[in-house]
Amino acid sequence: MDTKSKILDIAMNLNRIGNWAADGFDKKQARIKTFLDQTSAYLKPLKETDFAEPFKSTFLSFTREYKKLEKLAKSGPKDELAWAEKAMTWGNILTHRAKLLD
Repeated sequence: MDTKSKILDIAMNLNRIGNWAADGFDKKQARIKTFLDQTSAYLKPLKETDFAEPFKSTFLSFTREYKKLEKLAKSGPKDELAWAEKAMTWGNILTHRAKLLD
């Protein structure tokens, strides 16, 4: 799978996760955790990629924020809707910015 496809898979996962969290984080917690684990596995090899600007700065910002999202998901976010919105926002950002990888 090429790099752009991996980024788009991560983005799709984030949008799914965000939707599930918005529909009821506690009810979908197991599914959210499964997709977070999958997303982390997709991210692992990409961290070694030397992306060109401007995608590089987006990716670095995303990885910092993703760590926070993942940590909050494990402990249970206090504001589930805000958490869901952040996940979906990053999904949308990555979808849009993946165009820079052509």
